[in-house]
Amino acid sequence: MDNLPVSLRTLQSAPANVHSLHHPHSQQQQHQQHSHQSSQQPHPALPSQYHPTFDSADPNNFANFAAITDDIQNGSISEQHLQLPNDFSSHLPTTPRHLQSQNNGVRASAQQLASANSFNSQDERQYGMIPVSHAPPDSQLPTAIARLQQEDGNLDSALQDNGGVENSHFGGLKLIERPPDLDQWRERLFRVDETITLSEEQFQIYFPHVDNVYSHRSTQKYKRKPFVSHYWDCRLKGRPPGTPKSNDPNKKKRKRTARERDLCDVKIKITEYFPGAAASADPTDFGTSVEPLPAEIGIDNSFYSGGIESSTASSNPEAQPFGILTPSQNLPINHPGASGARYYTIQRVNAATNGSDNTNGIPSSTGGHKHTLEESDRVKKNSVQRWMIRRAKEKKKTQTGQKTYAKKATGLAADTVKKHAKESDLVLYGSCFCPFVQRVWIALEVKEIPYQYVEVDPYKKPQSLMEVNPRGLVPAIRHGNWGCYESTVLMEYLEDLSIGHSLLPLGDPQLRAHCRLWVDHINRHVVPAFYKLLQETDAPRQPEHTSTLQSHITTLVNASHATGPFFLGQHISFVDIFIAPWILRLSRVLKYYRGWPDPEVGSRWESWVSAVEADERVKATTSDESLYRDSYERYADNRPNTSQLAEAINAGRGIP
Repeated sequence: MDNLPVSLRTLQSAPANVHSLHHPHSQQQQHQQHSHQSSQQPHPALPSQYHPTFDSADPNNFANFAAITDDIQNGSISEQHLQLPNDFSSHLPTTPRHLQSQNNGVRASAQQLASANSFNSQDERQYGMIPVSHAPPDSQLPTAIARLQQEDGNLDSALQDNGGVENSHFGGLKLIERPPDLDQWRERLFRVDETITLSEEQFQIYFPHVDNVYSHRSTQKYKRKPFVSHYWDCRLKGRPPGTPKSNDPNKKKRKRTARERDLCDVKIKITEYFPGAAASADPTDFGTSVEPLPAEIGIDNSFYSGGIESSTASSNPEAQPFGILTPSQNLPINHPGASGARYYTIQRVNAATNGSDNTNGIPSSTGGHKHTLEESDRVKKNSVQRWMIRRAKEKKKTQTGQKTYAKKATGLAADTVKKHAKESDLVLYGSCFCPFVQRVWIALEVKEIPYQYVEVDPYKKPQSLMEVNPRGLVPAIRHGNWGCYESTVLMEYLEDLSIGHSLLPLGDPQLRAHCRLWVDHINRHVVPAFYKLLQETDAPRQPEHTSTLQSHITTLVNASHATGPFFLGQHISFVDIFIAPWILRLSRVLKYYRGWPDPEVGSRWESWVSAVEADERVKATTSDESLYRDSYERYADNRPNTSQLAEAINAGRGIP
C-alpha cells in the first residue's frame, strides 16, 4: 500500500464524508460494492459533467478528481486501483493542458463552495487552521491543483506579491531599512554554516540584505514535489566578459569588464516550500531542512526559541481538507511549515561547514567564503541599499520640485530621430535639448546629407561619445573612421563636403567672409548674453542683461539683408542656422523664465523670427515647448554643476 501514488494514498485516508461514486448498477452489484467498504475506501467522486450523481456539495471531490486524473494520465495508477465504473476512461480529458483548462472551472467552483461554508465550532479553529470562509489564494489550493499549475509552467503565478518588490526568482520581498537583529542575520546568511530555516516573512525581510553576496545560477522545478530549488553562487566566483563588444552606436554601452575569476567557490541552495507542502509530501522530501536556528538569533517565531514537539493534529498528514492549512506531523509543531504556510531553507551545497574552507581544509573565520562580508558589500550594494539610494534621490527631487533635463526628443524632433535611426556612414551624436547640436542637425536636414542620429546623455559621457570627443561634449560627428566635434567646426566641415545645398554663397569670397564674421558675433556676443540673462537670479539685474542681449541682436539684424526674411534674403543659410536655436529658445525659455518680449510687429526682426520658426527643416529638429522649459530650469535656477557652459558664464569666460 505504501508504494501507491500520493493521490491514491490521500484518497484512502480521506475523511469518511467523501461521497462515493454511484453508477447505475443492479441492486445486487450495489450490495456487493457496499460489502467491500470494510477493507477498501470508496472511490472518489467525479464532477457532475462526468457523472450525473456527483455531489457538488463536497469540495474534496474537486481536489481528489484533479489528483487521480493526473495519476491516471501519466500511468501511475490504473482504474482497477479505484474500482471506477467501466466508462470512466471515456470521461477523462485527453491532455494535461486540457485538464488544466478544466481545472480552472473546478477551482472557481471550489472557491465558491469554500466561501459558502464556515466553522460551526470553536474547537475547529485549532492552531494552524484557517476557516474555509477565508479561502486562500490560488497558490494555497490543494497540492493536486497546484501541481497541475506547476506542470504547465505556471510556477511563477503561484508566487504572491505581499506588498514588497518583485524579484525575478522570488515574489513579495520587503525592503525594510533596519529590521531587528539585522547584523546577526546578515552574518548568518553569509556564512550558512548549517541549514537555515526561515518563515516566509523572515525570508522576505532579511534575504534582500544579503542578495548582493550571491548571484543566481539556476532554478530546479520538480514535477511532483511541493517545492522548488534555487541555486546561487557567491558573486565573487567571477564571470566571463559576456557578449562580444558591439559597434552599433544605438546599443547601450556598458562599462562591463570581466571579474577576476574563482575568488570564491561557495554555492548555496534556497528551497522554497509552497503552502501546504508539509501536509502533502513524503517526509523524505524534506531531508535535513527542518533543523531550527540557534536560540541566540532573536526571532519572533517561537520555533526558533522553543522546544521541538511533534504535531499531533492529524494522524495522517496527507489527508488535508480543501481550503484548510492543517499542521503536519512531519515537522515540529512550531516550525513555520507545520501550519501549512510557505517557508524557505538555505543550505550550502559545495563548501565544508563548521568554518572550514572546502578547497584546502584551512579553518576560515568566514565559514567557507574566501572573503569577508564587507568585501561583498564593496563589490555590490544589496537591494535595500540600492532602494534607499533611489528613494533619497527621489525625495530630494520632490522636496525641491526640480525638473531634470530631457533625454529623448519629443514632437517633430522625435519623428526625425526615428527616420534617422538606421546605421549610416555619418553619425551625429547629440542631445535633444542642446542648441549647439541643433545647429548641426538643421544643417544636415537642409543639405539633405544621409546621417544617423544617436541620442546621448552628455552629463554621463557614454563611451561611444568619449571615443569621438575626449571632452565628452556634444555635438560630435563620426564620419567613417574619423571623428570631430565643436559646432562651428562641424558646420564648416559639412559645407566643405560639397554635398547638397550650399549654406555659404558660392563664388563670392567677400560675402562668405561676411557670413563668417557675423557667425563669430553670434558666438562671442549673442549666445553669452542669452545665458547671462537666463542664469541671473537677481531680479534687479535682469533688465540690464535683457538690454545687452537686445543690443547684440539689433546689431546682427542691421547687418542682414534689408528685406530678408533670412540673413541673406529669401533662403535659409549659414548665419540663419547659427542663430536659429536661440531664436527658438527666446520664446520657449527666456520668455517663460525672464519675460523676454515678443518681436515688435512689422519689424525686420519679427520677419526673421517668423521665417525661422516656419522653416520645415528647423521644425523637424524642434521638440515640444515643455522639453525646453524643463531642461533649462537648472540654468534659470543657476544650480551648481549645471554644465561647463554655465560655469564659464558665471566665471566671465568665453564659451568652452
